[in-house]
Amino acid sequence: MNVITKTIQLADGRTITIETGKVAKQADGSVMLKMNNTVLLATVCAAKDAVPGTDFMPLQVDYREQYSAAGRFPGGFTKREGKASDNEILTSRLVDRVLRPLFPSNYHAEVFVNVMLLSADGVDQPDALAGFAASAALACSDIPFECPISEVRVARVNGEYVIDPTFEQMKEADMDIMVGASAENIMMVEGEMKEVSEQDLLGALKAAMEAIKPMCELQKELSKELGKDVKREYNHEVNDEALRERMNKELYQPAYDITKQALPKQDRADAFEKILEDFKEKFFAERAELADDAKGEISDDEYSAMMDRYYHDVERDAMRRCILDEGIRLDGRKTTDIRPIWCEVSTLPMPHGSAIFTRGETQSLSTCTLGTKLDEKMVDDVLDKSYQRFLLHYNFPPFCTGEAKAQRGVGRREIGHGHLAWRGLKGQIPEDFPYTVRLVSQILESNGSSSMATVCAGTLALMDAGVPMKKPVSGIAMGLIKNPGEDKYAVLSDILGDEDHLGDMDFKTTGTKDGLTATQMDIKCDGLSFDILEKALMQAKAGREYILGCLTDTIAEPRADFKPQVPRIVQIEIPKEFIGAVIGPGGKIIQQMQEDTKTTITIDEVDGVGKVQVSGPDKDSIDAAMAKIKAIVAIPEVGEIYEGTVRSIMPYGCFVEIMPGKDGLLHISEIDWKRLETVEEAGIKEGDKIKVKLLEIDPKTGKYKLSHRVLIEKPEGYVERPARERRERPERGERPARGERRERPDRGERRPRPERGEHRQQENREEFHEPNNEPKDFNDSLDHMDF
Repeated sequence: MNVITKTIQLADGRTITIETGKVAKQADGSVMLKMNNTVLLATVCAAKDAVPGTDFMPLQVDYREQYSAAGRFPGGFTKREGKASDNEILTSRLVDRVLRPLFPSNYHAEVFVNVMLLSADGVDQPDALAGFAASAALACSDIPFECPISEVRVARVNGEYVIDPTFEQMKEADMDIMVGASAENIMMVEGEMKEVSEQDLLGALKAAMEAIKPMCELQKELSKELGKDVKREYNHEVNDEALRERMNKELYQPAYDITKQALPKQDRADAFEKILEDFKEKFFAERAELADDAKGEISDDEYSAMMDRYYHDVERDAMRRCILDEGIRLDGRKTTDIRPIWCEVSTLPMPHGSAIFTRGETQSLSTCTLGTKLDEKMVDDVLDKSYQRFLLHYNFPPFCTGEAKAQRGVGRREIGHGHLAWRGLKGQIPEDFPYTVRLVSQILESNGSSSMATVCAGTLALMDAGVPMKKPVSGIAMGLIKNPGEDKYAVLSDILGDEDHLGDMDFKTTGTKDGLTATQMDIKCDGLSFDILEKALMQAKAGREYILGCLTDTIAEPRADFKPQVPRIVQIEIPKEFIGAVIGPGGKIIQQMQEDTKTTITIDEVDGVGKVQVSGPDKDSIDAAMAKIKAIVAIPEVGEIYEGTVRSIMPYGCFVEIMPGKDGLLHISEIDWKRLETVEEAGIKEGDKIKVKLLEIDPKTGKYKLSHRVLIEKPEGYVERPARERRERPERGERPARGERRERPDRGERRPRPERGEHRQQENREEFHEPNNEPKDFNDSLDHMDF
């Protein structure tokens, strides 16, 4: 085995080790990445040839976490890993977005990158290492790839930027940014922030670049040492340079003219398509007149595929030159203009909150649903077992772009776009808001930045539902046009779909009036300076503020009250020691309360306090449940009068429940002023209601002494019986010293033990009860009772 190991050290002293040549040697490239107890295996395999007719990069990145990595069993019936979780899909997307632009544009062989988490102790975050591992596997292969990359997570903890922070450090962070880059250029950014400034974000990007450069240099050394710096040869495209030149010459000006007409999306697409169709018709008519031996080896289908590729480049050049030279965009706007916006709230009658946000040809219909704690989402990932009380789901049906095809399951794109909007909004939901919140964004039209439309529509729907948001949030997508070798560039506000597709950057930011809350950036060009990034961020801030004004013009603040169909929820805190009392044995008490009041009651212990949440259809039902709970957790006070329920009857009195779960003894002598031989004499039966006064709480046992007679008038001439005297115990002598024997007092002559079968006479024994069966003392009776 030719095992090669490379190590790099982070600023805080932690080390990352890359090892190759030991495992998975049949893959085109494989590495084991180790950081403390976290271990990732990354492999890459590429097909030898491209599938005929493929004109794109068929890259598939899969990041998967093994439950055994953390010593856990998977959940579910089968007890094995199943489909990818949202977290795994999001991590796969982060890696894909950095790798994809660096494959040659004419390389079309299928490439599969797999990254597996094999070991983790819950200290270091493995998703931040996946990009580094994947790129290192490519560096160990002969698959064509422009240059190595790496990814790092940047957090700001106590004002300091930390690279690849631990889970514990993230608890104190106000910024969580993933950055993917080569040694020279940033390729991808995604993360969330707690209303930080644009300058703070730039600082995080600079810190990331400093950490990524040595990682890229390490991969170059590794590739050279393995002899993989020379990549495999390939030929995945058939080209005709003469045809390319002809199409540039004949089609550029017509395409440029269409670009300047500011047509709607579908009309513009039809106009562009007609230019290509007319050229193909002309070209194939000319080709049909040629003799067979003059047509060459290239088929008509291959020529058609070539013309599609070449015309894409013509469209791209026409659009870019029109913007750079004349400042005119595809829809006629200037570079800083925002498309027309209209919004409305309470669009639908029954959802708890609803809104439409339309910006140009992009439209989101969002609904907000408020639920109880039972509606929370349980997250059961390998390193994250928790609950989410704010959910956001994003749907992108085919009709929103005019496509005639069936709608299938949610894809990676929908999960990624929804997650970005979720990150942008989640920090504005108050921590003490008792409801579980679900936003659903249905994209009804799409022509650029539907995820940012989701943020805006989501803000409106939340406020329409009465969610007390801290601050409203808006979002915008920025673009960039910058040709290689030119100093001239253009930053575009509120980009269209074609400007995203044909441009050099898709930079999305969300934020409140006080700062950024989330960002996502994909960069397709080289040499993007921090000056350009800063300009894009400041231009985005101005756009966000304008859009935020449109949102607050529609609904200025959250509604003061919920709509009638929203379930009501009340939340209180109770002492930890009362949690069991509210739940009862086997859940008996809480289930009975829910049945009696038609409410839903949940209890959680958080930081040593019981969090009780009561939800119900109306105020009366919630009030009834709250009264029962407060009665359970209330502490009885001496001297207070209670209306209790007789739970059981004994010869010496009865037990009365004065509060739920709290019974006291109403002694037979405390029922009435007159002497009673039995409790039944007073007409008391089990289940009766009776008013009692709490006379005493035994300081040792905590048992309650109740009285009913003190609440009724004392008869004239009543004479209180004297209290019985307690016998005094003889005083004990001094304790003997260690080793000495205590001298016992003379007990007199011991009586002989009776023979077997005989019974000792009960002579001179004092009975416990008087003739009226009354215990000698109240406390003596309590000591013999089982509560």
